[in-house]
Amino acid sequence: MSILLSVRSKVLLTAALSAALLGSAQSAAYASPAATSASVLADASVSGLEITSAEYAAFLQDKFGFAFSANVTRGEFFSDAVRSLQLAKADKPVTFKDLNASSPYYDAAAALYQNGLLSTDAPNASAPLKAVHAVQLALRLAGLQELASTYPEAKAEQAIAKLPVKLSSLNLQTKQELAAAVDTGVLPASYYNQLQPNAPVTADLANLLIGKALVFKGQYKHYIGNVGDSDIYAKLTDAYNGSVIIKDDQLQKIVDAALEQGLVTGYNLKDSRYEPNFIESLSLVYGHSDLRHAVQLIGLLRSEGIEAKVQFEPKTSAFVYLKEWGEPGVSDQYEVRQIANGNYIEYAKEYDIAFEFANAADKQRFDAIIGAYAKKNKDDQPGLIASSWWQPLYYSLTPLAGYKEITNNKIQLGRYYAQSFSLKEQSKAVVDGFKHVDPAVDVQSYDFWTDVPFYNYLNGESL
Repeated sequence: MSILLSVRSKVLLTAALSAALLGSAQSAAYASPAATSASVLADASVSGLEITSAEYAAFLQDKFGFAFSANVTRGEFFSDAVRSLQLAKADKPVTFKDLNASSPYYDAAAALYQNGLLSTDAPNASAPLKAVHAVQLALRLAGLQELASTYPEAKAEQAIAKLPVKLSSLNLQTKQELAAAVDTGVLPASYYNQLQPNAPVTADLANLLIGKALVFKGQYKHYIGNVGDSDIYAKLTDAYNGSVIIKDDQLQKIVDAALEQGLVTGYNLKDSRYEPNFIESLSLVYGHSDLRHAVQLIGLLRSEGIEAKVQFEPKTSAFVYLKEWGEPGVSDQYEVRQIANGNYIEYAKEYDIAFEFANAADKQRFDAIIGAYAKKNKDDQPGLIASSWWQPLYYSLTPLAGYKEITNNKIQLGRYYAQSFSLKEQSKAVVDGFKHVDPAVDVQSYDFWTDVPFYNYLNGESL
């Protein structure tokens, strides 16, 4: 290995992943010198496995704080659908025959009506919601009305022949919407029997239908697959090979100035479109730079019986590359820009892998697995997966036993954001550094929980 590559690997993985001030102590070597920098462009598609109603219910409870009652009313479904799909409030009053503006269901009914999702001016909010009508509303919430309208009556009747409905009691629009729900999977086959004539929607079906609408609108979880999927390695490789260095002139004008002035040692750039939207209590984020490490990490988790959803988030790390280290060279893994004092800012491709575990116990086990098989403690250490780091980086947004609390200092402009990790007591200095460059910049700081080796690194300890 060349001296230049060794220097780059050490500096990239020490300076760029954290945002301790230059005055704080630095670790001698953050990662194996053999580690290379890379990023992943994450595919937001989901695995082919059918998502259960229980999983949708957990998501709705976690993100929006509601759970359907045993007897779902029309008004309850309206309100929860509008809240979870984040539909805009009606911009003008809507007059209903049986619902006034003082009703807790008025705003939701008005939003649905104005968006063309509720066709009646008599919402009948206190009445039980029929399963057939719930499916129709879910189809509309999913944005599939135009598709439904293409069905000739004969085609629609053929599609819904497997449902326990009386065709003679349905108008053409209902047939079309049920048919589209069947063909697109909004209504899975395992729920066909719940559409008995006049049957009320169950809480189980209500959770599933709103979850399906979220999926179609791109508002559910985002992940490329599951640890146990047979094609997960191909998806990882494709995502890695499709990665690019993230750039945003407006945002980098601020954070690069802070870097040049020595106010911070490094930062990460990320794209919010790739955020996984996982349930936080079941999730961890793991940062690295090497494709082999990512592939072997998935294999390691499989060998330990861990199942989890997997999302790639592209990440670019920036740090100051000193001129005395020699010419930075050229690579598709990084770009450099020379600054006034002769040094360079290097922008290196990396990635975060977000995991959502099947249960809290597996999330807790992750730390011990990394400590045993992906944490370097000495040079040429055997029994580790490829490119293991001295101080691996992974963190949780919720408290976790054995983890240490630190702070993220984040600036977001549009879909891109820059973030700098620091010890809690150093957060104010990081924020002040960014505001020194641009007093108007909005820096959001929040605490989260990281593994002990990375905390030790931020604290100036070598391991």
